[in-house]
Amino acid sequence: MEMRDVLAMYKDRLARSLAALINVLDPDVIVLGGGISNTETLYIGQPDLIARYAFSDGIRTKVVRAAHGDSSGVRGAAWLWPIKKT
Repeated sequence: MEMRDVLAMYKDRLARSLAALINVLDPDVIVLGGGISNTETLYIGQPDLIARYAFSDGIRTKVVRAAHGDSSGVRGAAWLWPIKKT
């Protein structure tokens, strides 16, 4: 199996997962994070793949990359840290 086949399989399984989220929650946007979310080809054709598995005639949910890339989770955790007032 070549890398492009593996990536195509991953994109298809991701689309199935995201379609399930859209079917249940109907979010306005889904933000992807982590190292693999930096792969630009992950977003190409994703709306069509999601539409294949969703229970709707029209999908308006956007799938976007986290604004701060891999560091988004760490940044969010840092914001949760309590600030001690002296």
